[in-house]
Amino acid sequence: MTYNDTLIQASYKRETEHVPVWYMRQAGRYDPEYRKIKEKYTLLEICRQPELAAEITMMPVRKLGVDAAILYSDIMNPVASLGVDFDIVKNIGPVIDNPIRSKADVERLRPIDVDKDLSHIIETIRILDRELEVPLITFAGAPFTIASYLIEGRPSKSYILTKTLMYSEPEVWNLLMNKLGDMVITYVRAHIQNGGKAFQLFDSWVGALAPKDFQKYVLPTITRIFAELSDLNVPKIYFPGVSSGELLPTLTELQANVIGLDWRVSIEEGRKRLGGKFAVQGNLDPYILTAPMDIIKSYAKEIIDEGIQEPGYIFNLGHGLFPEASLDKLKELTEYIHEYSASALKNKKY
Repeated sequence: MTYNDTLIQASYKRETEHVPVWYMRQAGRYDPEYRKIKEKYTLLEICRQPELAAEITMMPVRKLGVDAAILYSDIMNPVASLGVDFDIVKNIGPVIDNPIRSKADVERLRPIDVDKDLSHIIETIRILDRELEVPLITFAGAPFTIASYLIEGRPSKSYILTKTLMYSEPEVWNLLMNKLGDMVITYVRAHIQNGGKAFQLFDSWVGALAPKDFQKYVLPTITRIFAELSDLNVPKIYFPGVSSGELLPTLTELQANVIGLDWRVSIEEGRKRLGGKFAVQGNLDPYILTAPMDIIKSYAKEIIDEGIQEPGYIFNLGHGLFPEASLDKLKELTEYIHEYSASALKNKKY
């Protein structure tokens, strides 16, 4: 079998024979085999076992036929190296023992040490680099999203503590953004140096901000991250998370290749808001996967038809897979995306 680089080509807005597809959280709880593994180990325990983490990463590639693997990990993993104690609690998410509340708390965060604290993740990447025949996407949590956990102490819907710090103590906020930006840059660079073939910056919750606040308090750090990683010869993806459509026009100067869209903005509209500067990724509402297969395919067809209007389109969900999703439906959807897009692209003239 030859190496499948369709995702790489699409990321650079080159023509492809079919639309590449991968799914956020594709290595996860919808898979019964994975659920059995989780009966024995927590997420963090799995991450500390490179062979097991690599196997879980590869499972959806084999079972679904997707065009990329996404590293089995968690956006909180590098935070441990900063000196933050946390746990991933079932049905809650990240829970921080000592949330950030002051400048002193931010100043205590130490620089990330990938070799000392995160060698198990690097070993997982090296294993996957040897084993995979599709690109490995590695990832990091973006500074706002990580900061929201560090400040709130757990997932939040209002982000009241995060916004209070941001508005009331901008000096402390900027110090935190800079430290988390440094963390992301060091962490991602280590991924790519050890075999990662693309990376995605997950900013799952930044859509909670108004565009002017995003531009003032967050975008400078995002811009710096992509600028400082611009020498890496791999596709760079920014996913500004859910409800982020109003932020898209602010992203046009990023040195990224791909922007991920959620389902609230169409592919066509997303491209317009981005000024046509990037490949785009998305954007099926994950919960459409609860529908009958003919409905799922009708939504997918509509998205693909918009996506292939120009080169530079990757099929994905608008957010991550959920535990109740059907593995069989995902497999059938993946086959449909490949077959339908290949047929539609065959006679396409750009």
